[in-house]
Amino acid sequence: MVVELIAVGTEILLGNIVNTNAAYLSEKCAGLGLSCYYQSVVGDNEERLQKAIQTAVDRSDVVILSGGLGPTEDDLTKETAAKVWEKHLFLDLAVKMQIQGFFTKRGSTPTENNWKQAMVPEGALVLNNENGTAPGLIMEKDGKHMILLPGPPNELIPMFEQSAIPYLEALQPGVIFSKTVKICGIGESKAETMASDLIAAQTNPTIATYAKTGEVHFRITAFADTKENAKQLTIPVVEELKNRFGSHVYTTKEKVTLEKAVVKLLQKQKFTAASAESCTGGMVAARLINVSGVSKSLKESYITYSDKAKRKLLGVKKSSLLEFGAVSAQVAEEMARGAADFSGADVAVATTGIAGPEGGSAQKPVGLVYIACNVKGKIRVGEYHFSGNRMKIRENAVASALTLMRECILEYEKEE
Repeated sequence: MVVELIAVGTEILLGNIVNTNAAYLSEKCAGLGLSCYYQSVVGDNEERLQKAIQTAVDRSDVVILSGGLGPTEDDLTKETAAKVWEKHLFLDLAVKMQIQGFFTKRGSTPTENNWKQAMVPEGALVLNNENGTAPGLIMEKDGKHMILLPGPPNELIPMFEQSAIPYLEALQPGVIFSKTVKICGIGESKAETMASDLIAAQTNPTIATYAKTGEVHFRITAFADTKENAKQLTIPVVEELKNRFGSHVYTTKEKVTLEKAVVKLLQKQKFTAASAESCTGGMVAARLINVSGVSKSLKESYITYSDKAKRKLLGVKKSSLLEFGAVSAQVAEEMARGAADFSGADVAVATTGIAGPEGGSAQKPVGLVYIACNVKGKIRVGEYHFSGNRMKIRENAVASALTLMRECILEYEKEE
């Protein structure tokens, strides 16, 4: 089946917000075995939106629209979609009660325009929105399908996963099963080269490669008459990837992130952890704090941006700063040692680098980052060279810090 995505909102066209929904929906639809040939963005204009919807339903089996379901006059998605398929809108009392309940829980009162969101096209399936007031909708006509989703990602994502995915799975003539193999510590080009023969020979299951910041994901998708049969088709490919990439595979579970894998290792060893951050400014700790239950493992985090802070809070030697500079393997090592000593943590990770765009030199260019990890007194330091803007360099440094933590804990396990 062919799926088409339409994002609605003038703010996307103006660049005021980034259309992250398109990336999310594209990846999810690919995992469901749907072919996405077209994507578009349309502003809050009824005429242009009507043309975009009509074009999409003419050439695609499923059209997914995101945004434009709010209470204001320029929220036109539902009304325009209903107009394209000549469906009347009516007041859905159940939806009105849900909207009222949403405001009541928050101790506020809905305004009159909120009831616009309770108007539903005839014959449409209403998708409950547990995180906002705009319900989603599924409309069908002549074998075609339209799925209308709210624009905010914190509303769109749970709605899509809870309601739209089961609906799309039921449309398929067979069953799709996907498995993800996530690796870290190997770049995209090398990872793809290591699996190039598998990718070239793919039929059923298929193999798709996705580059993430500091990670590479392989998605193996199989099609069969039953879920169990589809799952069985993926097993040999998953096992082969695990054999080829070894310890670089940190999970084969979709919802396990790199930080979650690191926290799981900390908990397995009953280790506590601390971070000492200069160029990343607390981002390593923030990634770890994404994981529920990390409070049992993460003890402290030090943001030591200045040389004075490195000396005062971590005990970095003045002589090291003068001789080697703040961005050096020696200072990174002392930061990791000091973080462990002062916090009493079993594992400490430290980052120091030049995120740019200023501050680089021929000897120490922008993008140079040193990362150290201290596990029970054994310290390993890595030198990294990242490219991109300031945020990209910092994000890559965080991913590499988590990867180094994971590798050092695994090394400790082997030696024990």
